[in-house]
Amino acid sequence: MPNRLAASTSPYLRQHADNPVDWREWGEEAFTEARERDVPIFLSVGYSACHWCHVMAHESFEDDATAAELNARFVNVKVDREERPDVDAIYMKAVQGMTGRGGWPMSVFLTPTAEPFFAGTYFPKGDRHGMPSFLKVVRSVSDAWTQRRDEVIASAADIAASIAQADVLEAVDVLDVEGTTHDAATLVLDRAWDRTHGGFGRAPKFPQAMTIAWLLTRSDRTGDDDALAAAVQALDHMARGGINDLIAGGFARYSTDERWLVPHFEKMLYDNALLLPAYAAAAARTGDRSLVTPTVETAEALLETFATPDGVFVAAFDADTDGVEGLTHVWTDAELREVVVAAGHDPDRFARFLGVTPGGNWHEGGEGVTVIHEPVPRGTFAATEGLDLLEFAAAWREVRAALRARRDLRPQPGVDDKVLTDWNALAIVGLVRAGRALGRTDWIEAAVRAAEHLHASAVTVAADATLRARHTAGVDGFLEDHVNLALADVELFCATGDARWFARAVALAEAADARFADDDGGWFQTPVDGERLIARPKETWDNATPAGTSVMIEVCRRLHALTGEARWWDPAERALRLLADPARRMPTGFGAVLRQLEELAAGSVEVVIVGTPGSDRDRLERAALDAHHPSAIVVVAAPDHGDAVPLLAHRTEVDGRPAAYVCRAMVCERPVTDPAELSALMASDRTRLQREAASYTPHADEA
Repeated sequence: MPNRLAASTSPYLRQHADNPVDWREWGEEAFTEARERDVPIFLSVGYSACHWCHVMAHESFEDDATAAELNARFVNVKVDREERPDVDAIYMKAVQGMTGRGGWPMSVFLTPTAEPFFAGTYFPKGDRHGMPSFLKVVRSVSDAWTQRRDEVIASAADIAASIAQADVLEAVDVLDVEGTTHDAATLVLDRAWDRTHGGFGRAPKFPQAMTIAWLLTRSDRTGDDDALAAAVQALDHMARGGINDLIAGGFARYSTDERWLVPHFEKMLYDNALLLPAYAAAAARTGDRSLVTPTVETAEALLETFATPDGVFVAAFDADTDGVEGLTHVWTDAELREVVVAAGHDPDRFARFLGVTPGGNWHEGGEGVTVIHEPVPRGTFAATEGLDLLEFAAAWREVRAALRARRDLRPQPGVDDKVLTDWNALAIVGLVRAGRALGRTDWIEAAVRAAEHLHASAVTVAADATLRARHTAGVDGFLEDHVNLALADVELFCATGDARWFARAVALAEAADARFADDDGGWFQTPVDGERLIARPKETWDNATPAGTSVMIEVCRRLHALTGEARWWDPAERALRLLADPARRMPTGFGAVLRQLEELAAGSVEVVIVGTPGSDRDRLERAALDAHHPSAIVVVAAPDHGDAVPLLAHRTEVDGRPAAYVCRAMVCERPVTDPAELSALMASDRTRLQREAASYTPHADEA
């Protein structure tokens, strides 16, 4: 019969509702029982789309013998890391500290007072690859608890103390922006950049959208050709790799190999939300049409696949289908040829284009199984085949539609339909930025709809009059929920000129600072009035998603630019001083922070475009955006915008014509009405920035 998880709000927890393990959700009830029974807690953390979580569940949690041991020796707690990122953050530090690495499924053994004393990730059912079997681990941990209790408790106390100190950083006295960004870029481009396959580091490879966005901004500010090349190469190789779903659009979470060929097939909302504006920015900066296609297809995946009827977005799609990894996505040579022939096209040609062979390219998936990809760039392939690129692209669209129709007939992966405020806000930001970069107003309209729904359903005023952004159903909001939604509101204000979004951003940012601020600088992940855990996590690492602290820095900087108020700049500057040294030393973990530092080095530039919506105002906006100024905030506003936003005060049309004001720290140059003149103004400033950056030389001890 189903266990206690059957009524959970989490799709991931409900996946374990039929396990013979007597699971409980995280909460005081579980810890009370552990104290009463005098047994440890076994904490298992994962998420619905996680392939290895499914493997461990099938091997161990669905096994009656293993479940009997767990039930007899422990109180067992299952946590969805996406519902409880605070719990995940705390105990992931324990896993990393004890094993030197992290990941999911996360397996942690705790005292009844929630202190960890043994941890790991995936444990196999039997001894394998040097790892002990899970059953052996269960028995050994239980024996240690009963036979060496004092030693275990002392060790747990030490580990808990180290977790509490893990987020303590020392701020630099002076923020050396140029030196920090220079050293970080040198480290990434000299050591981490894979110049053969694109991306950063070795397998497994993750998209690292924030690192890419930083390098694009750095290229704009400094003219660094390598920074641009590294960013564009990563985007190109990912777009052509199996990590990109060429049939339905959207990117998987990571690639298991260095070539971006074989993913673990799960699709996460946050990856696609972050990659969308990175592709759009690169396409707009370079004019490379091959980057427009993955931008459009990623946006379509968000709006067609991830979107709910309410216009918001689900969290993830599973890696497995019917218990088989990648079943929905892979192809055999025979099946692909059958579909291509039925669509009226040359099967040999499209087998070559998609890297499909009778022998396959993913032997773990079975004999003759292929993960489709583009072995060579589309333009190169068309030229080699003697084809006109536009005609080939039209043929591929027909074949793609036919492959999509066939694939839709297959069993489909599970959907984690949680609506997470922070991830949805990332999607809104991505849609707005990509929409502005490529002139897609429909993407901006979709972002407005999603944001309206979030504000109506997830933002409330508590009994104490405190504004709160809920994380998801039944879970109070974390820092990331407040600040990502605030940033989404800022982006919507800039794109639409609607002052409601500005007011909402200010309210959320004020609430975040009041409830999450750390007196030592930066912001905690959990609120001051939240659940007390063994530590109060303070996430500073820009990992799969930007840390809440990084986003709050951006929100504060944007609000400072829009208001000129020091109350927004001061906490941002303190947080940047706190993160500057780790960003310099570990740049791929601080991409969002480094992008903020690049913008800071470029100086504050605000462009206000006032006029009635229409072609004349649109041309000015296009000129401002196409200048690709690394730090410019471009705001559009109607002539009757009012005075709610300080930056807009006294900004009017000129002689009844839309006008653009280029401002620095709220001080504006004379308005211009000619798009060409605006382009020249901004291009001149960008040239100045690149000239100044080129004159920088490291200190003698850094050279």
